[in-house]
Amino acid sequence: MSADISTVLAPQSAKPSKLRLLLHRIWKMRMLYVLLLPAIIFFAVFRYYPYWGLSLAFRDFKPATAIADMTWIGFEHFERLFSLPAFSEVFMNTLIISLMKLFIGMPVPIIFALLLNEIRFALFKRGVQTVTLFPHFLSWVVYGGIMVLFLAPGGIIADLVGAFGINGNTLLVDTRLFRGILVVTDIMKGFGFSAILYLAAMTSIDTELYSAARVDGANRWQQMRFITLPGITGVIVIVLILNMGQILDAGFEQVFVMYNPAVYSVADIIDTYTYRIGLVEGKFAIATALGLFKGIIGFILIVASNQFVKRLGHSTLW
Repeated sequence: MSADISTVLAPQSAKPSKLRLLLHRIWKMRMLYVLLLPAIIFFAVFRYYPYWGLSLAFRDFKPATAIADMTWIGFEHFERLFSLPAFSEVFMNTLIISLMKLFIGMPVPIIFALLLNEIRFALFKRGVQTVTLFPHFLSWVVYGGIMVLFLAPGGIIADLVGAFGINGNTLLVDTRLFRGILVVTDIMKGFGFSAILYLAAMTSIDTELYSAARVDGANRWQQMRFITLPGITGVIVIVLILNMGQILDAGFEQVFVMYNPAVYSVADIIDTYTYRIGLVEGKFAIATALGLFKGIIGFILIVASNQFVKRLGHSTLW
């Protein structure tokens, strides 16, 4: 009895605090955190530290003056930005080109991956995948320059369309065609790389489903339609959500390399306009306001699309 009482009356050992548990866990996996450290430093220096410069959109910019010493003027730069005659045109161009790339360009790698998955001759399959993947590793300076040479007067494509009665000498200056050229060249450059994601998703589909479908008499087309495509729907949805967040990112490098003053009215986008008013004209505060506006819209779109897809019952980013 006395032993029981002494046990009850003995001071209980204090439970370790959450901080100690956290420190213990970090120390236990310290080598993993060491490996993660370069990535943390990279994002801290090149992604988060520059956010301080966003305050320039709310300050009266003066050269050779620290940002903290500049006068806070609120939303004046945004008011000036939205009142510029070119802003509405640039915004609409960005929206139209991005939507064209999204709704025309996104199905291409999906269809390509589905067709490539049906090829049983491994050597031919790897050859096709290598050829279509190669343009992705070329910068837009190189790839866009090649496309400009092909589309310019005397180029291969210009001469080819000329054989069908189309004036190939005006492809790069025709406002009716230029947006289509941007979309087609963007698809040609990226669909091979994008298809890898869908091909990887197809490897996770249970092969017994295909066996059962063949027993039931399903042909290759029916297997693709009712097994393969539904099996990669989750990946398609996630890619769509990510693309919605970049709806105002119409591709600065591509447009900057390929456009010219003759097609500014249909090809000048937010990024190229920001470059001109910021680096060329020296209006850094207005350029910062425009970049911040673009980022906020992208953030709202990706959150809204994620919530919308979640309501439909599909897998989402979070």
